[in-house]
Amino acid sequence: MDEQDGDLDFSFVLASSVHDMKNSLGMLLHTLESMLSENPPENEQQRKTFSVLGYEASRINSELVQLLSLYRLQHEALRVQTAEHFVLDTIEDQLDRNDVLFQAREIEVEVDCDPDLNWYYDSELIGGVVNNVMVNCARYCRSRMQVRASREQGTLCIAIADDGNGYPQSMLDAPNQKNAGVSFSEGSTNLGLLFAHQVLQLHRSGSQRGYLQLANQGPLGGGVLSLYLP
Repeated sequence: MDEQDGDLDFSFVLASSVHDMKNSLGMLLHTLESMLSENPPENEQQRKTFSVLGYEASRINSELVQLLSLYRLQHEALRVQTAEHFVLDTIEDQLDRNDVLFQAREIEVEVDCDPDLNWYYDSELIGGVVNNVMVNCARYCRSRMQVRASREQGTLCIAIADDGNGYPQSMLDAPNQKNAGVSFSEGSTNLGLLFAHQVLQLHRSGSQRGYLQLANQGPLGGGVLSLYLP
């Protein structure tokens, strides 16, 4: 091994491994979706089994994507590819991506978005944030989720609400703190919120930057996470 090989950055090796795992999980999710389509659950126990498999695979896949994105951000290899997009298309892409999960958990998703609403943003990055929120909501809501997009005082707001128990106080107090020990209900890493915060901060217009807000007692009675893009 020469000196250059000896100086190999382990974080690069880890990132490459994470990329391979992400691809494998993508294949697993596709296989699960096909299996559920061809063989719908015949009883409650099977439905619960599909629900657990769908949630865990979607959650891990989402976290791996976030890890790779944060790695690229740290190494200045991630740039915002801003273009004009129809917001409804971005939302529906994430709904399709998680269809097997919503079916297995019997979650009704309501979408409130003008088909003609468009905005300038990176659809891959914002789609990843929306996907992460949906996956977490699917785990902690009871049976309903709402995704609403609208213009609010010169910004685009994408609000995702559910009928669960709401966000814990620790998340409401410090949603953007990198070292906050928070979760959607009971302790977890802050990876999802850190990823969302970083992605939104990359979207800027003049002195304005994107940001997020958390609140309880949303339109469905549970928590609501709102993403704002300038």
